[in-house]
Amino acid sequence: MKGRRSFLKKSVLMAAGMVIGKNTNAFASSAGFPPGIVYTKKNPGKWAKKVESHAPKVNVEGKKITITTKHPMSEKHYIVRHTLVSSDGKVLGSKTFYPSDKKAISTYEFPSNHGPKLYVTSFCNLHDFWVTEFGI
Repeated sequence: MKGRRSFLKKSVLMAAGMVIGKNTNAFASSAGFPPGIVYTKKNPGKWAKKVESHAPKVNVEGKKITITTKHPMSEKHYIVRHTLVSSDGKVLGSKTFYPSDKKAISTYEFPSNHGPKLYVTSFCNLHDFWVTEFGI
């Protein structure tokens, strides 16, 4: 469990570092990481066939942000975590999932002091770290 926590912390820090980049396609290189570490809908790398079930989707209704990863949840293959990150790299919310969860859905209150863009992350135990950028 300690190794998993350490990995999740590093993943969140990596997400925070990624928001410095100006272009979704350049996240990995702009954060100093080689390609193939961070995936997006526009840059799915080796996971091109996994975009629909791994790239997190965002729905904003009033003051509520809902993150959904349309991914099956099983003991062997599941979404581990969602995070909501501000444009300045601050983690605004996070939720850890378990294989026993039926769906990978998390909900957050809309942050009062946010930049023009926000980022959501989704981490799959088999298919890596995914980021979706959205503006308000």
